[in-house]
Amino acid sequence: MDQILNDVAGLIVNGLPTFILVIILTVCVKYLYLQPLDKVLAERYKLTEGARKAAEESLRNADSRVSEYETALSQARSGIYQDQADFLRKVHAEQSAQVAAARVESDARISAAKAAIAAEAKAASISLDAQSDLLATRIADSILSGRVS
Repeated sequence: MDQILNDVAGLIVNGLPTFILVIILTVCVKYLYLQPLDKVLAERYKLTEGARKAAEESLRNADSRVSEYETALSQARSGIYQDQADFLRKVHAEQSAQVAAARVESDARISAAKAAIAAEAKAASISLDAQSDLLATRIADSILSGRVS
């Protein structure tokens, strides 16, 4: 049993420098490699998360701007439609006024033409009456004088 204990003690003594070296390497790896790596990863996470939040904020801003532009476009369209409707009403009113003026003018021309026709008819009637009296007198003179031509 002493032999076994001596062998185990020899193994432990021989393995002790390796154990200490592993401990030292573990500490070195932890402080020289893992901690800086954790810091870099944490910084990277912060930057990535910050970029993600900035992208989300930018997306929200873009959505709000799109809705603002759509609202402005809708208002501009309604303004254009209103202006177009006002213009069409104005054009229709002008056309109605022109039609009414043309109607008044044509009614005046028709009245003047009717008056002229009536005057010509009256003059023609008077002329026919005068000519009929003259013809009646000639016919009567011809019959009475006995000559018939």
